[in-house]
Amino acid sequence: MNGLTGKTAIVTGASRGIGLAIAQRLITEGANVVITARKQEALADAANSLGDRAVYVAGRADDADHQDEVIAKAVDTFGSADFLVNNTGINPAYGPLMDIDPGVARKIMDVNVIAALTWVQKLRAAWQGEHGGAIVNVASVAGLRPAPGIAMYGVSKAAVIHLTEELAWELGPDIRVNAVAPAIVKTNFAKALYDGREEQVAAQYALKRLGVPDDIGSVVAFLLSDDAGWMTGQTLTVDGGVLLGGGV
Repeated sequence: MNGLTGKTAIVTGASRGIGLAIAQRLITEGANVVITARKQEALADAANSLGDRAVYVAGRADDADHQDEVIAKAVDTFGSADFLVNNTGINPAYGPLMDIDPGVARKIMDVNVIAALTWVQKLRAAWQGEHGGAIVNVASVAGLRPAPGIAMYGVSKAAVIHLTEELAWELGPDIRVNAVAPAIVKTNFAKALYDGREEQVAAQYALKRLGVPDDIGSVVAFLLSDDAGWMTGQTLTVDGGVLLGGGV
């Protein structure tokens, strides 16, 4: 893909799953990456698997000091901070909105939405405002239609989709902002949605399979690359065709 070689991407929530696959694809396409996540040991293992064009900083995605540290690490190590992938997301509650604890709801919004915004604010101030760049937010099909059982998560991802549009308008023409909205991808994060009934769940998808992390990594790399240079404010649904049939 054009325009990734020699550039530097920050990928949050990248010790495993979709985040790690995104980082791996960006490395393959010639970029440097700084990966973040909460657990030091898992993050170190992930960085080692990516090779010498990857470094890591452990911390919470919604911690302002951690955000500053990560951006500084990118610039100090690789000389730039061109791209951001807001991949961190949490879903600590399962059940209807009427039963969710307000404190849990606030935490979901803080991590999934507010932290995504503050990453963009800090990166713009530190690098992208002067040099330009691109951002991809990882949303979800749960933000596009009702998602019983993970309703608050869906509310947060709907906010991420609209946040993407607002940021794209504000930050153009020098900073592009897009999003991806995956359906169920086979990761530990989503395991409860398909474990023990994968064939039944996959039957709802036009392509008759669930996603794998690489399915998302390739799309994110495209959106960051110059090949998507006339795209901003868009959310690409990467769902194996599940929404065509009304599935979840």
